[in-house]
Parts: sequence; C-alpha cells; structure tokens
Amino acid sequence: MTQSIFIRKYSNRFLSRWLVLVIDLGIVMFSFTLATLLRTNFRYHEIDLYNFQFHFLFLFLIRIGAFLYFQSFTGIIRHTSIEDAVLILKAVFTGTFIAALFSIALRYYSGLDMLLYVPLSILVIDFFICLFLMVTLRFLVKSFYESFINEFKPAVGVLIYGAGYSGLLTKNVIQNDRGINYQVLGFIDDNESKINKTIEGIRVYSLVEALDKFVDNYEGLQVIMAINNIGLQAKRKISDVFLDRGVVVKTLPPVDKWVGGEFAINQIHNVKIEDLLGREEIQMNNKRISEEMNSQAILVTGAAGSIGSEIVRQLIAYFPAKIILVDQAESGLFDLEYELSGLIPSNTELVVKVADVSDYQRMAYIFKTHKPGIVFHAAAYKHVPLMEKNPYEAVKINIIGTQVLAELAAENGVDKFVMVSTDKAVNPTNVMGATKRFAEMYTQSMNQLEGMRTKFIATRFGNVLGSNGSVIPLFKKQIERGGPVTVTHPEITRYFMTIPEACELVLEAATMGEGGEVFVFDMGESVKIVNLAKKMITLSGLRVDRDIEIKYTGLRPGEKLYEELLNNDENSLPTHHPKILIAKVNTPTYAFMEIQVAEMLQLLADGGNNELVAKIKQVIPEYKSNNSVFEKLDRKSVSIKR
Repeated sequence: MTQSIFIRKYSNRFLSRWLVLVIDLGIVMFSFTLATLLRTNFRYHEIDLYNFQFHFLFLFLIRIGAFLYFQSFTGIIRHTSIEDAVLILKAVFTGTFIAALFSIALRYYSGLDMLLYVPLSILVIDFFICLFLMVTLRFLVKSFYESFINEFKPAVGVLIYGAGYSGLLTKNVIQNDRGINYQVLGFIDDNESKINKTIEGIRVYSLVEALDKFVDNYEGLQVIMAINNIGLQAKRKISDVFLDRGVVVKTLPPVDKWVGGEFAINQIHNVKIEDLLGREEIQMNNKRISEEMNSQAILVTGAAGSIGSEIVRQLIAYFPAKIILVDQAESGLFDLEYELSGLIPSNTELVVKVADVSDYQRMAYIFKTHKPGIVFHAAAYKHVPLMEKNPYEAVKINIIGTQVLAELAAENGVDKFVMVSTDKAVNPTNVMGATKRFAEMYTQSMNQLEGMRTKFIATRFGNVLGSNGSVIPLFKKQIERGGPVTVTHPEITRYFMTIPEACELVLEAATMGEGGEVFVFDMGESVKIVNLAKKMITLSGLRVDRDIEIKYTGLRPGEKLYEELLNNDENSLPTHHPKILIAKVNTPTYAFMEIQVAEMLQLLADGGNNELVAKIKQVIPEYKSNNSVFEKLDRKSVSIKR
C-alpha cells in the first residue's frame, strides 16, 4: 500500500458521533466521581453511596440532555477548533447551571433534598474537571492524528511573509491541509516591533535573518506572501529576493475572492510572471475617453489579435454606436464574436468582417457601408524572423495595408486614425520593424495635406505580455515539456507591458491626439530575457540547470539585443499623462511618401525580396539589417532625399 493510498484511506474515516457521546458520558462519570472524592479529601468512607448514586444519576441525565441540545459531540475530532471548545463550554455550563438550580430548589422546597440535592461545591469542581477533560481530550486526539498522518506525508518547509491576520490565517489553512505536510518554519515581517516575537509558537524573523537561517538550509523551501492589498512594486521586490535564490514564491487570492472571510488551500498559488512584469494600475481619464468614443462608429483592424481584441473589449465599456471588427484570421474572429455576444451592450451594433486590409475594393466597401468615425489600425504582421523570410507579405500588409486604410479614412471623413506601431520601428534592424516605420512615416505625412480633416496618430510600445508568439507563452510550453528553455543571447533585453495596459494607453493617446503625433509609451525598465526564463522556471517549482536547462541559440534573423523607443535623431515631449510621451520625429512630405508607395507597389508586382528590402533601406536610411541575409544590401543602399 503506497503512502498516498494509506493517507487517503485513513483521512476519510471519522469517529462515530455516538461513540464520541459515549466517551463524553464516560468523562462525566469520571469527573463527578473525582469531584466527590476531592470534596471529601479522598476520605471515601465518608461518602454516602446510597445518596451518591442518586446524585450521579441526577447529574448524568441533565448532562445527556445538554449534550443532545447543543450537539457538542457531532464535531469532527481531528478538526477541533476554538468554536468546538466554546460549544462544549456552553453544554457543560448549562448542565451544571440546571443541576445547581434544581438542587437549590429541591433542598428548600422538597423533602427529596438528601436524595437529589448535589452540593454546589461538588458541582463547581465537577464543572471544571469535566470541561477540562472534554476539551483537552479532543485537542490531544487532533494533535496525535496530525502527527500520525504527517509521518506519511512529504514535508515542505514554508516561510510566511507577513505576520498579521492574513499570515496567521495562512498558517492555520496550510497546517490543516491533508495532502502535504507543511512545516511553518517562521514568519517574516518588516515591522520591528514583531521581530523576534512568536505567534502561536512560531517565531517572527526579519528578512535578513530568514535568508541566512533558512534559504540555503532547506531543500524545496517555499515562501507565501500573506499580505493583503500588496502593491505590484512591493510584490516584485519581495519575489525577486527569493526567486533569485531559487525559492518558490506563492501568494494569496485577492480578498474579494475569499469565501466567508477565509480562503482555501487550493487558492494559494504561485506568483505569476505577469505579476512581476506588470506595473501599478494606470489612472485613465475615463470621462474624456467616454466623450470621444460614446455613440461613435469605430473600426478596429487586426481585431482578432492580442491588441485588437483587447481594444474592442475596452471600447465596449464606452458604449459606441457600432464596432466594426476586421481581420483575415477567421477562427480568431469567430472566437471573439462568440465571446462578445454576451457582453456587447444592447445599443452597440457589432459588425464582423473577414477582410484583407490591403484589398482596396473590400476595404472601400466597408468604409462606405459602415462609415466609421474612428479607426484603430492594429492589423500587421509582427513576427520578426518570419517576416525576414517573407518581406513580400510584410510590405503588402504593413505598408500597403496601412496606405489603403489611411487613404480611405481621409476620403470618408474619418475623424481620427490611430496606428498601433512598435518599438521595433526605431532604428530598425529587421523587415518587420522597417515596414512599421515606413507606415508611420506615410500616415504622419498625410497630416501635412491642406484641408485634411482626418487626424493621423501613431502609438509606439514594446512587447506585450501573453500576446501571440511572445516569449512568455513559449517559455511556458518549453517548461511543461521539460525543457530546454531557449534564449537567443545571454545579454538580450526587452521592454514588457500588459495587454490591457497597452490598450488603455492607446485609447488615452487617441483622445489627446490632434494629428501628427507619434505617442511613445513609458515601458518602465527593460527586462533581461535570461533572468525572465530563470524566474519562470523557479515559479514552476523547478530548478535552473538541474530540472530545466537554459540553452542559448543565437540571435534570430533581424533580431537585436536592445530595443529602443526613440532613435538617435528623436527627442520626446511630455503630455498630461505621465506614461505617454510625444516623439519629435522627422516626417517626410506626403508627395515624397506617395512616390515611394507607388514604387513599392510596382516592386510587389515585379521585384523580388532583395529589391523590396533595398527600396525600404533607401527610404529609411537608419534601417540596418542585423543577423540577416539582407546585411549585404547595407553596403549598397543609398538614401534618397525626402
């Protein structure tokens, strides 16, 4: 029989409540006998056995009635708690109180005083003995059971960060877990008044003490952050201390997820890597966004993608008159439509169109039919190595698709056209980034046209957490497979932002844009990808290089070590929002960009990959290929005047 089967077999057996009642009545017999002996100083020959049997029967029957009324014997002994002790106190006290009242009444108003009158001194002594034995026996059985079962369970050392109410609650929850033998080694707290004191017999340590005493001495140590409403910065700081030492960090569910003021053991979960890379909640000007989006017809391209779909989800809250979803990914579009079917407000029309943004006729029909007032252009090919192999598609969608949409937006009197760009458009080293920079230049040049009503705006930000093809889902899959986790270079870094945060900033930028701006989002600090991989391995309860290997594969085609949000010739200006800056970009004339797009269309029809990329390099002189077959073109490229 395995240990797990043994534990499961005996942990599911409960002592019969009637047997518990019999044991309690046995305690009643013993306690009354002992109380009588104590009352006579153990001079048992002075006890009138004839009266004693009536006294005993009298109290015994009252005790049975009190136990049955309060159901004090129905609790599961192994889970005995203070509440059970209080219930026993009520039952024993009630029995003693009733016996005392009857005894007094019978003594003064009845001739049965010698037979049924129980001296009050015996009742008082009996009360304390009976209460002590009944409560103590339950806690002893509980302690014995836990010790016995724990012998067959794997032991896991735990430190609880937070010595407040949540920390104490966490301790009790994990110690009652029947599956794992959690050994609470100590509490950690920053409050100096608590350090070196004990809580329910467990010592409170400072962070430095805990690191010195436990981290290097316990295999499989875990830390549980038991602090309510902890901020992201504090959570990241605490987690980093332990994750860097290979210790698993767990956290509690939010308070609003607790049931009845408490949480269950299965709600304690590993800290998510998204929690450590995210930032404090952004304060948005929701009133201004609502005024801009309410009752509008809004077109979202790339609606099935990570960014496009989140923009749609957030737009719903502002009650637009119509949302037109455009994407050529039919499966993703179908899933999004199904998701929104139960969320879309009754006064908002949802229009779903499978379409290629570079198809002029198709897009012209959509603009003419649905007359959008605002366009969020998120459709793009974004996978760097894949686009390095397929420049034709990158140019067709990222450049020509943007040109088609921008021209149609101007022709149909769209109020605002918001292009979702990328940090890879800055000093591009790959086809994807260069095509996005080309698209930025084209849309910004349209603001120069006389009488242009449409306001063209661009937004730049880095990687978003959990997006399709991003590094975090890839690492998760590799860890689930047992490794190795592949990192292209030990020094590679990236900026990260959550999808909701990025889309909130896109909406905010859309409201403040007056045309011609390239908004740059504050991405925080760049993250070293190898450190990200190590943290994800540790958060999975595994050890770097022992359970999961990290393997360096070399930079992929078009990839660079560091991403930038501004190029060497650009500066930025602040806005009223601390997370949004305006890049001072060099924008060519519309006449220049119109000619370049026309030539690009001709190359799509006649030329090959080299001709397409060479043309982009002419238009964007800062575009220098990296680790790519197109590096040879950098020696030949000649920029042209804008």
